Amino acid sequence: MKTTLPTLNPPVFKSIEEERQHLKARLAGAFRLFSKCGFDEGLAGHITVRDPEYTDHFWVNPYGVHFSQIKMSDLILVNELGEVVKGDGLLNGAAFAIHSRIHLARPDVVAAAHAHSLYGKAWSTLGRLLDPITQDSCNFYNDHALYNDYRGIVLETEEGDRIATALGNKKAVILQNHGLLTVGRSIDEAAWLFITMERSCQAQLLAEAVGKPKLIDEEIARLTHKEEGSEISGWFSFQPLWARIVIEQPDFLDE
Repeated sequence: MKTTLPTLNPPVFKSIEEERQHLKARLAGAFRLFSKCGFDEGLAGHITVRDPEYTDHFWVNPYGVHFSQIKMSDLILVNELGEVVKGDGLLNGAAFAIHSRIHLARPDVVAAAHAHSLYGKAWSTLGRLLDPITQDSCNFYNDHALYNDYRGIVLETEEGDRIATALGNKKAVILQNHGLLTVGRSIDEAAWLFITMERSCQAQLLAEAVGKPKLIDEEIARLTHKEEGSEISGWFSFQPLWARIVIEQPDFLDE
């Protein structure tokens, strides 16, 4: 079978409904990829995508459904009050408390991703930002933040507000003693940023376990961030992963 080659441009939609279906498909696919990457510990983790018509609503995974089993038909639509207005699943209170405030504070954010991934959790305990020690970590050079006020499970929107404030206008935030959270102007970008940030945490933990990593020069790091860390680069980097999961697990597209 001939490989379908990606284009360099995100899709353009003929209708709101077409865009909504696209976003839901990408969201379900992102959960399957997170599961393949091992970002699926118990009940933890959520990815949201803003609805293209009702922009104060977002689609999210139903609470208690394993990432490896999520289909488009399982996704739930949540309004600004935390009410499930479409779909039959349960809403994770932490997902609403965090993501609703990020979507409110950042109108440019289409999607946000958070999970309790192993290396992200481990790195978060250090209360530090990532250093520019690899080309991939330069994605986050001067473009991620630290939230250092862990207060237990996030169930109140006030803490979601504090996380959104810590995130500011950046693409990611390290939640101390908790894990990672990334945002993007597409679900593709947000999911890719989470995957590569997790691996950047892994790389720095491994490097520091055996020595003192050499930092990339500041000017080179800035240039690399400009080239590697753009919105279109994040979107495009997700496309090979999307093609893989569509072939391997096409059932997630079931409606």
